[in-house]
Amino acid sequence: MHDDHALVEKRIERFVAERLTPAVYRARVSAHVEFWEVPGEPVAFAEAAAASFAPIAPGTPWGRPWGTTWFRVSGEVPNGWADIDGVRPELVVDLGFTAAQPGFQAEALAWSTDGTVIKAVEPRNRAVPVPASGAFQLYLEGASNPDVAGQWSFAPTALGEWRSAGTDPVYVLRSVDIALLDITVWELLQDVWTLRGLYAQLPKSMPRRADILRALERCVDTVDPDDVAGTAARGREVLAPALAAPAWASSHRIHAVGHAHIDSAWLWPVRETVRKVARTFSNVDALIDGHPGFVFAASSAQQYAWLKRDYPELFERVRRRVHEGSFVPTGGMWVESDTNLPGGEALARQFVAGKRFFIEEFGVEPLEVWLPDSFGYSAALPQIVRAAGSRWFLTQKISWNETNVMPHHTFRWQGIDGTEVFTHFPPVDTYNAELSGAELARAERQYAEKGLANTSLVPFGWGDGGGGPTREMIAAAERTADLEGSPRVRMSSPREFFEAAEAEYPQPPVWAGELYLEFHRGTYTSQARTKRGNRRSEHLLREAELWASTAAVRGLAPYPYDELESAWHTVLLNQFHDILPGSSIAWVHREAERRYAEVAVALTAIIERSARALAGSGARTLRLNAGPFAVDGVAPLGGGVGGGAAATDVVTVRREGASIVLANAHLAATLDADGLLVSLRDLASGRESVPTGHPAKLLQLFRDTPTQWDAWDIDAHYVRNVEELRAAETVEIAQSDAATAAVRIVRRFGASSVVETVSLAAGARALEVGFDIDWRERQKLLKLAFPLDVHAESAASEIQFGHVRRPTHVNTSWDAARFETVAHRWVHVGEPGFGVAVANDSTYGHDVRRSIGERGATVTTVRLSLLRAPLYPDPASDQGEHRMRVSITPGTGIPGAVEEGYRLNLPLRSVPDAAVDTIEPLVRVDGAVVECVKLAEDRSGDVVVRLYEAIGGRARVRLSASFDAEAEETDLLERSLEEPRVSLAHHGERSWVFEVRPFQLVTVRLRRG
Repeated sequence: MHDDHALVEKRIERFVAERLTPAVYRARVSAHVEFWEVPGEPVAFAEAAAASFAPIAPGTPWGRPWGTTWFRVSGEVPNGWADIDGVRPELVVDLGFTAAQPGFQAEALAWSTDGTVIKAVEPRNRAVPVPASGAFQLYLEGASNPDVAGQWSFAPTALGEWRSAGTDPVYVLRSVDIALLDITVWELLQDVWTLRGLYAQLPKSMPRRADILRALERCVDTVDPDDVAGTAARGREVLAPALAAPAWASSHRIHAVGHAHIDSAWLWPVRETVRKVARTFSNVDALIDGHPGFVFAASSAQQYAWLKRDYPELFERVRRRVHEGSFVPTGGMWVESDTNLPGGEALARQFVAGKRFFIEEFGVEPLEVWLPDSFGYSAALPQIVRAAGSRWFLTQKISWNETNVMPHHTFRWQGIDGTEVFTHFPPVDTYNAELSGAELARAERQYAEKGLANTSLVPFGWGDGGGGPTREMIAAAERTADLEGSPRVRMSSPREFFEAAEAEYPQPPVWAGELYLEFHRGTYTSQARTKRGNRRSEHLLREAELWASTAAVRGLAPYPYDELESAWHTVLLNQFHDILPGSSIAWVHREAERRYAEVAVALTAIIERSARALAGSGARTLRLNAGPFAVDGVAPLGGGVGGGAAATDVVTVRREGASIVLANAHLAATLDADGLLVSLRDLASGRESVPTGHPAKLLQLFRDTPTQWDAWDIDAHYVRNVEELRAAETVEIAQSDAATAAVRIVRRFGASSVVETVSLAAGARALEVGFDIDWRERQKLLKLAFPLDVHAESAASEIQFGHVRRPTHVNTSWDAARFETVAHRWVHVGEPGFGVAVANDSTYGHDVRRSIGERGATVTTVRLSLLRAPLYPDPASDQGEHRMRVSITPGTGIPGAVEEGYRLNLPLRSVPDAAVDTIEPLVRVDGAVVECVKLAEDRSGDVVVRLYEAIGGRARVRLSASFDAEAEETDLLERSLEEPRVSLAHHGERSWVFEVRPFQLVTVRLRRG
């Protein structure tokens, strides 16, 4: 009688653990190890190799947090090993690994004595090749990166910065051995692993399951526990029939793509990511040899650029692998960026910079966008993807939704302008697969397109902290290529998958609008300084390119191509999906703030240099307007003295009892005794914006204790604990003249304080509020509420190149889950005939909901999330001083919201001692919004204009140039289009007209002959 299945399973499990796994290496001898600890930041190989090394023995602690220790390893392969068949010597290293997951702890890079990179040493990839015989020497560059993840306890940690992490060693060197790999035993272990994984996923009633168990049982009977090496081949013969049984014709088809998700910064600084790239790419290079059919895909041009700069010899090896097709650049972006927070031009430049690098360095252009881990996906992205010349899109992150399950895995994603992109969402639910039986079964089980299509993609390889595929994973792919009971697995590339999937399913369903992640909603707000640095940098880049282009075309100054490219690369890197969202360690965000400051200095110098060249030297004061709308009489994209205000454009401020009233020709705003906004009247319509009994401009302090993922999450329960910060310490009139009225309000709460400056300018249609906040709270969320007397069915929020509308109700689970949303420069709520815009200069997180006010009237409340204070991974997140501005414009529609958003973020720039009264705009555009004016990337001197329809309707656009040129529509990379999307028609000299559809993005190249 056969044993009970459970007993057989236990027997097999013990056999693997106690007999088979230990027999993978037939013999071991210790290598001789010496070490040198780098006193500070990492050093080049040449400096390390010339250092003084001291002996180190197994059991010795090493490596301060974030330190670098070089190990010099020497040894000799024992005589006779080379004469044994079926074996191979290799160096096996245990640096003191604390967990099985690579990327979050100690790692090392092996170097030959001539300074050539060999491969990495990581928890699941510990072997380094050595000669088959004789003596050898090599170096290990050990990185003692601390485990900041800490088993995901989300507890505050001091490990997130070099200066606070301490100096005590965090690892113990366990072993550095020359070991003799038994290839047959290793292959048998892979056979058993694959079959056990498959067995665990099959239904108990299926005969195939019993067949596998009995085959494994016979294997255990066959392999002699006292002579595993001598009987392993017979064990493989026993399992061969079970592994040879072919897959069913209806089995799910999986394209397994080698991959290593390398976060460009996260629980480690950017400088460590540079080394992670070298470690991972060298692993892959070593793995490609001897594994035909294996393909590795890696995104992020920035990571290749680091490799080229710091590891040129390894970069050239990668270049050769790219040309042979085994190493595939994918994604086409500079980094795997966040897509909620970057502005439109910045998101476009992710593709411009990324694709340019891949084309120039490798002669390849990725056609798939590869963003497995970003925290939700903007509804503007399909159009940007297609405008960049790409065809396909991949993400995995939506599987993290807390509430709703995405109904499709392969679909066409439709953006705000109607553009669609073929999209795949792998049902395996991970971008770090090891091709286990559980993962493959999950992909097949969850695949939502059954009956219509039958193909999905599985990215395999250790990731987040890098590492990549292992030889064990490739063995799993080979064994499941055609295996009964398992999906059919084919090692493939992203392009091969998408071509097959598109051919199989040419008319998939359509998902319209944003891919909102029902999770990680706190990333719209965490690390406010990083977010402000991004917003400010984006607008400085716009100014710098505009004025530098204007000066260059007029022959007044050379265009600073290299300086601008460097600034862009910094900004694009910091838009990585764990930097800009605010979910990295303190080290990362302090560095980001430092780099933003450097960018501001460099761009301000370009702007001032260009402005001086344009303005000349004289006695006038010139004002420059880099925005797309006229401001205070200064033309868009040009310069002038401005002014010219009507005599009625004055502002007054007066006390009326306990209240203060600010008024001009358009607005009247009333503040109560505590400085709260109790009335905001649009004088043209006479309409009140603030509902009775619901003061606006109200700061609210919420408890912010998410269940997990501190910096990432805002949980729905935050609303249950709120303190309204109504009381003011002082309310005083700070300015009162014909041009500006201002009121200064001071509030204190907890250990924090806020100074509000409410101001109204003569002729302004918006009331401005400046906030100077000294923030000293912990695990709190500060919101700014504007209850509005508007019956709004939806709220319009600015995103890249347009806006999205989201319901203000919670009719469905999808609506309810969208309780915190992202907006860029403005949010607008309205009803027929009346609307209100709330704009900002650095805030992204918002929530907009309806409620019932007095007498049953609808109140629509727009709230901005100003600051958070999570404890993990940066326990000092956002502590200190912050400055931000908000404006509210009553009686305006979407056009007014768009205009106010630009005005608040692009203030006029004064140029003193100018010789001229005006600067003629380089280009003029009517009917659309200009997002960018620059010189062409190919340095030809052509002018590139990027514009878009911002309102959501069809428009007739007129583009005029102040110089001789021919106009041509291009893609984002400024290449001619085979099929232009707009028809440029001459409309007089140097002028063209064309029609655009709602939210259409257009790039026009003005060729200068």
